[in-house]
Amino acid sequence: MRPRTRRDVLRASALAALAAPLAACATGYSDEPDPLALLAEQARADAAAADAVAASASADADVARQYSAARAAHARALQSEVDRLNRPKSQASAVVPAEQGMAGLKQRLATARQQAEALVGGLPRYRAGLVAAVAGGCAGLQQVGTKLGPGAEPGQVTATASAIPPESVGPVQQALSAEHAALWIYGLVSAFLPGNYTAGVADGTAEHQDRRDACVRMLTAAGVEPGVAEPAYLPPRPVTDATSAKSVVATAEADAATAWRGVLEQTDDAALRDVALKALLASARRGTRWREAAGEQPTAIVLPGSAAQG
Repeated sequence: MRPRTRRDVLRASALAALAAPLAACATGYSDEPDPLALLAEQARADAAAADAVAASASADADVARQYSAARAAHARALQSEVDRLNRPKSQASAVVPAEQGMAGLKQRLATARQQAEALVGGLPRYRAGLVAAVAGGCAGLQQVGTKLGPGAEPGQVTATASAIPPESVGPVQQALSAEHAALWIYGLVSAFLPGNYTAGVADGTAEHQDRRDACVRMLTAAGVEPGVAEPAYLPPRPVTDATSAKSVVATAEADAATAWRGVLEQTDDAALRDVALKALLASARRGTRWREAAGEQPTAIVLPGSAAQG
């Protein structure tokens, strides 16, 4: 049996995700204000504030420019969805912190992440995935440098108390496949990394073990046989040294975020959405740290779980 490739792990999630925007188009018109309009307005204001910091603070200019680019991308993605439904605009205004400079950007980022996380549970499926990706993008930015975070820990992933609905079985199986692959990658890279990465590898391994075990418990409770790990997986690129090892771990975290966004976009179950959101946020945070260590740009993925990441 050939080693399983990254493409094999993600193919089913990607195909299922293609249906999500089409399903979203069936949403009926509502005359209620669109909650995503405030998120888009906040993102635009945050991008403008970051541009001002980049222009005035040379020491933090690179981080501020990355912040601006990410929040501008969030604004575009959110505004596109707002325009699609063409609902009334919310009367709420963007939050403006008292602090200026990097301290102000840090507060703005925490606010934006909180706003997005609070909406995920009650949104239609496609929107839940989009807004979770925005929250994940903010969580990733909180790991860039030393002045924007660290941000709140998402919390440990545990199995839902009740059985997951039948339509969620496939997405959770895909998430389990991504967790199996991530654990294999963490085992692979330990031989290429120096001793000061031992704790990071151990923490990442423990986190993915928790998520794997949660998937197994949820699938078993639903009366479904959980998928088993492949004997080996084919990394997206050869692992030959410390830098390539860090990069491939970052890719594994990005793949996990993609799988968990797939869960969000294919379930209405509130408890399962909470599990998926925590997992996506955690992979966004951890993946950013690995990307930074590998010297990748941008350091934080703008919309974790999206088809075009970066």
